[in-house]
Amino acid sequence: GILNFCANNYLGLSSHPEVIRAAVEALEKFGAGLSSVRFICGTQSIHKDLEEKIARFHQREDAILYASCFDANAGIFEALLTPEDAVLSDELNHASIIDGIRLCKANKYRYKHMDMQDLEAKLQDAQKHRLRLVATDGAFSMDGDIAPLREICQLAQKYDALVFIDECHATGFLGPNGR
Repeated sequence: GILNFCANNYLGLSSHPEVIRAAVEALEKFGAGLSSVRFICGTQSIHKDLEEKIARFHQREDAILYASCFDANAGIFEALLTPEDAVLSDELNHASIIDGIRLCKANKYRYKHMDMQDLEAKLQDAQKHRLRLVATDGAFSMDGDIAPLREICQLAQKYDALVFIDECHATGFLGPNGR
């Protein structure tokens, strides 16, 4: 047996018989894909069905699929933030969050890993910016640390900031029913 601690297969689903059966059925019905990304080659019913199921799972109005969380993080910060804004990032955030932040033109602050005193000091300094966004992983993939979300949200509320949480490594794994 092999234990692979660097994969995103926490629940062992990639080799689960039901997942394999569903994948074979999808291949037979839809083929091996559209040969490119959705914005070039379109959306199939399987995309919309999965987005609807994900939204329902998270008890949200809607969801959008990306090829990977890395792709989603690469685009979100630039879409939300301007040069008048600030983003405050945990120093141990996933590389995709860090890269997404690098791509945006917002003012960048990095706070010490899960250090709420340092985050508060950075939030105080960032008050001069139009909008403030605290960015954190929910579950940090390298060490398994769980972000102190309650405290982060309390500080964000105190300093009128938004909170971005990447739940890629926690969804299906942490919380009631994986939510």
